[in-house]
Amino acid sequence: MINLNANISSTLPKINPESFGTGKIGDSGGGKIGFQDTIKAAGKYISDVSDVQQSSNASIKDLLAGKNSDITSVVASVAKADMSFKLLVGVRNKLIEAYKQTMNMQL
Repeated sequence: MINLNANISSTLPKINPESFGTGKIGDSGGGKIGFQDTIKAAGKYISDVSDVQQSSNASIKDLLAGKNSDITSVVASVAKADMSFKLLVGVRNKLIEAYKQTMNMQL
């Protein structure tokens, strides 16, 4: 049986705020997160989601090939990949919305 009350934090890729860096935009100090550092960290999270999806695909192929008979682990792997992708798309949508609001600001 599938555990529907699974801990969501164990399902999603780990996000470490310290990996964002410490430089301000145009400045290398000050203790604030810089835009460039944020973009670099976003690339890492995109690759993490890609890795989760690839492992999900591999577990599906193993199930279909008969190498793995545990369907619950395959379903959990697919659910993890689905949730990770939905989270990534949600963050992307929020970033696009913030960008549009910034571009519409009056100077």
